[in-house]
Amino acid sequence: MRTAYRQQLDSFAHNLIVLCDVTKDTMAKASDALLRASLQSAEDALSNAEQLDEVRSLCEDQSVELLALETPVARDLRQVVSSIYIVEDFDRMGALAMHVASAARRRHPEHALPEDVAGFFKELARLVADMSDKIRDVLIEPNTDIALALSTDDDAVDDLQHHLLRMITLRPWPHSTREAVDIALLARFFERYADHTVNVASRIVYLSTGMRPEEYLRRRADEEIEAEAEKRWQELENQFRRS
Repeated sequence: MRTAYRQQLDSFAHNLIVLCDVTKDTMAKASDALLRASLQSAEDALSNAEQLDEVRSLCEDQSVELLALETPVARDLRQVVSSIYIVEDFDRMGALAMHVASAARRRHPEHALPEDVAGFFKELARLVADMSDKIRDVLIEPNTDIALALSTDDDAVDDLQHHLLRMITLRPWPHSTREAVDIALLARFFERYADHTVNVASRIVYLSTGMRPEEYLRRRADEEIEAEAEKRWQELENQFRRS
């Protein structure tokens, strides 16, 4: 029975990676549509909706089956519960990518972005793509250090969003009100997408350690302090032994 249960868990984990891949692909195409005013890329991104919904539904069904099959041990229970939350985050990330694609399609054949802000969104697209790649890596092979590092990437996304908002609110704005609204919304979509990757990373830290990221960091800091103290005591002991 445990072998069958483990196979179910492995299948669930595989489908999470598939869901991650579809979400990544959707945002990549949506970003391309936004930056190049590409109608084809926008349509390609939006066409992923059915696949996203299909894989999400499959993951949800698997999670219910896994919880109902038998009483899972602690780590298995952490994996199932964490994965349920991860599915929800990927679902929201896919929806945000669709919003970006819809904005690009709505403004076609014009660019949704004025030329003087396009560079900021190119960097936002690069950052969230890199964060998506890291999430995929830690889904395949959990790594708490990589998962925790996503917070730094998220800070960079936040800084860009705040700067864009300052540009449209605190400076003379040379473009239309419509363009200001588009920029504010699009920056928010990228910012929320990045937030959800951090949420996924937090779930992976919990899955790996049984602790929330802040708890894990505190324990690691305490362990480093204890290790440093032990090293100093050992050095003193060795010194007095030699003397």
